[in-house]
Amino acid sequence: MHISVIIPVLNESELIGHLIDFLRFNSNNATLEIIVVDGGSADNTVQNAKEKGVIVLQSPMGRAIQMNAGAGIATAPIFYFVHADTLPPHDFVVQIQQALLQGFSMGCFRYQFDSPNFIMKINSWFTQFYFMFCQGGDKTFFIKKEVFAQMKGYDERYVIMEEFDFLRRAKKAGLRFLIMPSNAKVSARKYQGRSWLKVQIANLLVFNAWQWHLAEPEKLKDLYKKLLG
Repeated sequence: MHISVIIPVLNESELIGHLIDFLRFNSNNATLEIIVVDGGSADNTVQNAKEKGVIVLQSPMGRAIQMNAGAGIATAPIFYFVHADTLPPHDFVVQIQQALLQGFSMGCFRYQFDSPNFIMKINSWFTQFYFMFCQGGDKTFFIKKEVFAQMKGYDERYVIMEEFDFLRRAKKAGLRFLIMPSNAKVSARKYQGRSWLKVQIANLLVFNAWQWHLAEPEKLKDLYKKLLG
């Protein structure tokens, strides 16, 4: 199996090397084309990624832009988008293969935070459901190359909520989407120095503003930053 793993990064020098090692160690004999797309890091992210021998691409900042750039040079028939602060399940290759055999052209995993906090465990529990609010890039995302091209990739206007927009368009197009039964492990760093309630309120307000088209993407991003403080 041949998979292009596309990782958008910005100042992830502490995490990128470990993620690359993890992906390779758990490749299950699949051929992984790992593409790190940097959005202008000011730390050693690019150097650390290059030292691991992966493809490193420079791009304007923005996850949608960066992921499209990675997809633009990817050669595998399957794309797998992974955030730098997320580790897929150890058997991610096997589960993606099984999903493809079942006829799914795209899908993701559930996730759990790398924190023992009980409330965060409740958050994680909801990621098994198909409600739109329960989606997001932290779950990692695989898709057939041909389907990604059919969807014309991520909408680069979305400087936030890009995964939600993509999934909404995919649903409208009638594409099948699978949430696989294992958990990716996600950093809880978003909650460091912030209350759980503050983050949830920010998530909810921005999600609703996006869902009901109440603001343009740039204003959504500004609102999210303001709400998180």
